[in-house]
Amino acid sequence: MEATKKCCENRHDDEVCGCCAEKIEEHEDGDIRADIIKIAIAGVLFVIGIFLHGLPHHLLLLLAYLIVGAEVIINAAKELVKEHSIDEEFLMSIATIGAWAIGESAEAAAVMLFYAVGELLEDIACERSRKSITSLLSLRPDEIVVMKDGSPVTLPLGDAKAGDIAVFSAGDRISVDGIIVSGETLVDNSALTGESIPENKTVGDMVYGGGLNKTGRVEVRITKPYAESSSARILELVENAQEKKATSERFITRFAKKYTVAVVALALLTAFVCPIFTGYSETFRGWLYRGLTLLVVSCPCAFVISVPLSFFAGIGCASRNGILVKGAASLETMSKMRAAALDKTGTLTKGELTVVSVEGDGDTLRLAAYAEASSSHPIAKAIVKTYGKDIDYSKIESVSETAGKGVAAVIEGGEVTVGKGESSSSGLEVTVRKNGAQIGKILLADEIKPDSAEAISKLKETGVGRIVMLSGDRKGSASEVAKSAGIDEFRAELTPEEKCKELEKIRQESGITAFCGDGINDAPVLASADIGVAMGGLGSDAAIETADVVILDDRLSRLPAAVKISRRTMKIVYQCVAIAFLAKLAIIVLELFGLAGMWAAVFADVGVTVICILNSLRALNYKPR
Repeated sequence: MEATKKCCENRHDDEVCGCCAEKIEEHEDGDIRADIIKIAIAGVLFVIGIFLHGLPHHLLLLLAYLIVGAEVIINAAKELVKEHSIDEEFLMSIATIGAWAIGESAEAAAVMLFYAVGELLEDIACERSRKSITSLLSLRPDEIVVMKDGSPVTLPLGDAKAGDIAVFSAGDRISVDGIIVSGETLVDNSALTGESIPENKTVGDMVYGGGLNKTGRVEVRITKPYAESSSARILELVENAQEKKATSERFITRFAKKYTVAVVALALLTAFVCPIFTGYSETFRGWLYRGLTLLVVSCPCAFVISVPLSFFAGIGCASRNGILVKGAASLETMSKMRAAALDKTGTLTKGELTVVSVEGDGDTLRLAAYAEASSSHPIAKAIVKTYGKDIDYSKIESVSETAGKGVAAVIEGGEVTVGKGESSSSGLEVTVRKNGAQIGKILLADEIKPDSAEAISKLKETGVGRIVMLSGDRKGSASEVAKSAGIDEFRAELTPEEKCKELEKIRQESGITAFCGDGINDAPVLASADIGVAMGGLGSDAAIETADVVILDDRLSRLPAAVKISRRTMKIVYQCVAIAFLAKLAIIVLELFGLAGMWAAVFADVGVTVICILNSLRALNYKPR
C-alpha cells in the first residue's frame, strides 16, 4: 500500500481514490515485472558463474547476489538504524554476508536468489488475492452518461452529482446509488449481495452502485455519487478491514519481533559458544556455518505473511457471499460464537405488514382498498398492495382520515369505514363497515421471512448452542414468530435498554454472543454485543457504521454461512502456523546436529512460506453450505 500513499497523499489524505486507482494498479504490476526481470538476470549470471572458476566465478556470483540482494541489505540497514529493529531482511543479509566471509559464495548467492524468488511469489499471491477481492464488485467504470438539457452527455464518473439523471443501458454496470425515474429492467446484484437471481426494478425502485443492468434502459436520479455509493463503501471497508487486527494476528506480529531477536541470539550462541563446549572438536568455520544457516531457516516470513493473508482471504470470501465483515478481529470473534440473540422485526420477519386473511363478502377487500388508497399508513399500503388492481378514483367521492381511528370514505354513494387495528395473538385486525354495518375483517401481520426457520436450523448445526429472540413486540406476536422459526427462548416487550441487559445475561451464561438486528433501531444492542450483525441491506448507512458484520441482502441464512466462513478461516490460520513452525523446527534440529545445510534452510524459509500462502488463499474460494 506504499504506492497508494505516494499516489494520493497530496490530494486525498492517503485514501485510494478513483482518479488514482488505475495508476496504483499499474505501479504494482510494474514492480512485479521489474522484479521478474531482475531475478531472471541474476539467475542467468548465477548459472554461468557456478560453471566457471577463479575470479570470473566469484565476480558473476557477486553480481548475481547484488542484483537481487542489494535492496534487501539496504532495507535491513535502514530498519536497524531508524527503527532499531531487526526483521527477516536483516537475518537474510547477515546470513549471506557471513557465507561470503567463510568462502561459501555459491550458497550465499543461491540463498539470496531463492529469497528473492520467494518474495516475488508472495507479491504475486497477495496481488492476485487483492484483485480477486476487488473484482467481486467488478470493474469500476471510468465514465457515466447523464442527461443534460434533455440530451445524454458522457462525464468522468467523479463529476456526477446527487440529483443528476444517469442513463444505464442493458449490459452497463450501475456505478452510483439512485432511484429509477424511467424504464424497467432486471438488475443482477450478485457482486454486492451474493444473490444470483436478478431482481426486477421499475420506476420508484432503488438501485445500487455495483449492480449489473441486465435487460432494459433505465434513467436513475442519483442519490449518492460514486465515492459514497454502496459498492465504493463496501470495497473500502473490505480493503481496509485488516486495520482491525485479530488477536491471533496481533500475537503473530508481536511474536515475530521477539522471535527474530531470539533467533539472532541463538545463532550467535551456535557460532561462537558451541565450539567452546565441544572442545573445538569441530572447526570454528563449521559452527559459524551452522549459525548462519540458522538465521536463514528461522526467518518469520511464513508467519507474518500467511496469517494476515488468511484473514484477508476470509473477509473476501464473506464479501463474495453477501456478508461484509469489518475486520479480522470480527472474523476471529465470530468463529468462537457460542450464542446468538436475534431481533424479531426486520430480522426474523419481513418488517412490513401483510394481509394474512380477509373475512366477509367478496367486496370487503375492494372497498377497504378504495378507502385506504390515498393513505400512507402501513396498514393502508398492505391492503392496497394485496388488492393488487387499479383504483378507479372517480368512484371515490370523499375521504377523511383520523389519526388513531381509521379512514372514512364515500365510495359509490355508500359510506365505508376502515377502523383502527386491534391487536390479537395472530396479528392486527381491522374492521370494514359499509353504511354503519360491519361487512368483514382484515387480518394483517408481519410475516416471517421464508429462510428464517432454515437459518435457525443451520445455525444450530454450526454448534451455536443457544439462540434467543429479543423483541420489543407483544408477547403473543413474539411467541408465534419464535415458534415458526424454531426458536425455543424468547423475550418480548423489551425496551432497547432492556435488550442490552438481556444480552449481557446471555453472554455471562453462554459465552461469546452475537446480536443480529436491523442496524437502526437496535444500534445500542449491536454496539454492546461481542459481534453485532446488522440486517442492514445495501442502503443502510447506520448498519454499516454500527455493526461488526453486515448482511447485505437481509437474508438471515447468511448468518450461519458467516459462522462457517469464520471457522474455516481460523482453521486455515492455525494450519499455516503449524506448518511453518514444525517445518522450521525440524530443519533447526537437523542443522544443530550438522545434518542440514543452507539449501534445506532455503526450503524451510522460502518453500514453507509459499506453501503457507497457497494454503491461506484457500479461504477465499470456500463455499459454505
